[in-house]
Amino acid sequence: MKLQRPLIALLFAATSLSAYAAQPAEAPAAKTASPSAEAEDARLLAFLDAAFDEQVAMSPEAMTSLGLKTDYDKLDDYSDAQRNEYRELAERQLAEMKAQFDYETLSPAGQLSYRLFENDVERGRARFKWRWHEFPISTNGSPAGDIPVFLINQHRVDTVADAQAYVSRLEEVERVMGEVAANVRTQADKGILPPKLNFEPVRADAKKVLTGAPFDGGPDNTILADFKEKVGKLNAPAEVKAKLIADASAALTGPFKRGYETMFAVLSEIEPKATDNDGAWSLPQGDAYYADQLRLFTTTDLSADQIHNTGLAQVKRIHGEMEAIKERVGFKGSLQDFFAHIKTSPEFKYPNTEAGRQQYLKDATAKIDQVMAAAPRYFSRLPKAPLEVKAVEEWRQDTAPVAFYNRPAPDGSRPGIYYVNLADMTQVLKPQVETIAYHEGAPGHHFQGAMAQELPGIPKFRRFGGYSAYGEGWGLYAERFGKEMGFYQDPYQEFGMLSSQLWRAVRLVVDTGLHAKRWSREQAIDYFKENSLVSERDIVKEVERYINNPGQATSYMIGQIRIMELRDKAKAALGDKFDIREFHTVVLGNGALPLDVLEAQVDAWIAEKKA
Repeated sequence: MKLQRPLIALLFAATSLSAYAAQPAEAPAAKTASPSAEAEDARLLAFLDAAFDEQVAMSPEAMTSLGLKTDYDKLDDYSDAQRNEYRELAERQLAEMKAQFDYETLSPAGQLSYRLFENDVERGRARFKWRWHEFPISTNGSPAGDIPVFLINQHRVDTVADAQAYVSRLEEVERVMGEVAANVRTQADKGILPPKLNFEPVRADAKKVLTGAPFDGGPDNTILADFKEKVGKLNAPAEVKAKLIADASAALTGPFKRGYETMFAVLSEIEPKATDNDGAWSLPQGDAYYADQLRLFTTTDLSADQIHNTGLAQVKRIHGEMEAIKERVGFKGSLQDFFAHIKTSPEFKYPNTEAGRQQYLKDATAKIDQVMAAAPRYFSRLPKAPLEVKAVEEWRQDTAPVAFYNRPAPDGSRPGIYYVNLADMTQVLKPQVETIAYHEGAPGHHFQGAMAQELPGIPKFRRFGGYSAYGEGWGLYAERFGKEMGFYQDPYQEFGMLSSQLWRAVRLVVDTGLHAKRWSREQAIDYFKENSLVSERDIVKEVERYINNPGQATSYMIGQIRIMELRDKAKAALGDKFDIREFHTVVLGNGALPLDVLEAQVDAWIAEKKA
């Protein structure tokens, strides 16, 4: 996990809220609020949006991600001083909100926004003490990989000035890497050292970024190639374009490269001090830190033991479902034998070639297309933003996850992107293509993330913020919901879906095993191998991801379980009045929510339907 800047920590904070005013999505109550409450709601919305804009204004990268071109020539300030400024800003905004608004004069919808903002700030305050426990260089990524991805995917070049801003950002890398290096040294002084396993992948990815022209005589470096392509589309004289490319090349071989050399230097300095620490327990106040991580990522007060035991029970349940499919296809042998059969049989693999990678992308796109065609029967609203499927760039494959989703730009200038890591096609299984597409694409993260940005009448901090248990819980729910939509017709594809569910159940066991029960990295890998269909390469990446980001892996299954519990509760209470489209509107219609607040929304909807 990267060392978060406070703005991002605030916008994506997770909190647990109890007994909050519930307002079902698009419920009649929102339309019958008193005129005075409506006026106060509008005033609060304006205040919260201005607060969001003030926060975003401190982050050039966040502004770019939102489609803005303010401070387009700058990268973020990664220093601890800046993080303290963000913290002070959040506290000042909270004090101003409390001084300017009376909670009791707001409608239930306005009260929800008030309390969410209040508790996000309070949660950020509690989290601030742990800011040094998060590793800026890890197997989950580092600024050395993140900045090129940011420039390539988010920095648009529509004018010559935009191209010059791109060059300025290349020059900014020297400053950023100096700030990151200072953070790494401060962490080390506090006895917080990245595990040894982090250093080589980060170093290898950074070296790949410095490969190719203008650094050597090879083909264009990936950044220079991106810049040339963008500049080539400009309506500008050839000599202007040539100068821009020359300036970019000079920036890359000058301050950009010096920044990476600063990163290499701190890696070499800190690596000899690093140990094989495999869990949060090995860090200062590690047990308290991990307990807070679980609260952050699950938005519950579940203990590590409770989550561990839930994981064991879910693994057992899913194994039972898998046994039934094994019997259906007539496989003779144990479930572990069946895992081995699917992992090793050529019929379940793509060619480890560029053609194989392109076929994967084509197949994943086809699965998403079939969801979009069927979705109106199950969802009242669909995202307006388009969705693309892309392979992770080669130069960041070593530290990129197996698959992930990037939200679209709110202004429509950038689509939602479902990325998949196709570094080694021998480790990619055809039976898992469908379920991963539903999770990362549609109806998973794209439906939740893109639609949240498009919701009218709710503050920006809710449209663009998130809670891991909610977002990842929805993604996992979406995988299994694909079966209810009529998909997974092939039993092996259904087995692939169950293998993905099992993967997230195993995470509950392994994450808590590593960080609370002091499992070794090898012990965690062995448990994964014995109980899942995940490839060996991905198992190692997964375990190392959990080591670097304690607690995050628990959010998926915990979130899905709660969403399914709420759906079952609504079905039991409403009977024939239950409508899956309305249920999905309630779940998705208020943006991301802590799980207990989501439950309050569902309860309010049930009460309204029964009235």
